[in-house]
Amino acid sequence: MESQTLLRFCAEKALEKKARDVLGMDLSGLSLICDYFLLMTVTNSRQCQAIADFIREELGKVNQAPLRQEGYSEGRWLLLDCSSVIVHIFQDEERKYYNLERLWGDAPLEYFSS
Repeated sequence: MESQTLLRFCAEKALEKKARDVLGMDLSGLSLICDYFLLMTVTNSRQCQAIADFIREELGKVNQAPLRQEGYSEGRWLLLDCSSVIVHIFQDEERKYYNLERLWGDAPLEYFSS
């Protein structure tokens, strides 16, 4: 799946599970890590885990399973490494603290809404 298509696919799945402030960051010209970050905010650890589970399950259906995940047991900042797209699922406090939007401030942004 093309990087931008993967980004939009993951964003749609997150919105289905009520993620807030869903934001894509185009890092293709800024980083060798990946092409995009997908950031979102959730209200609690259960929602964080549920969104990660749902995205992972839906990606599996199209043979795009994430390479790995981090932070699942805590559910405060969960990361899904989908190779060209890295999905960051934050609780509000962690998103504000790490402020990836500012850290990668040169990245073009794409906002997603339901």
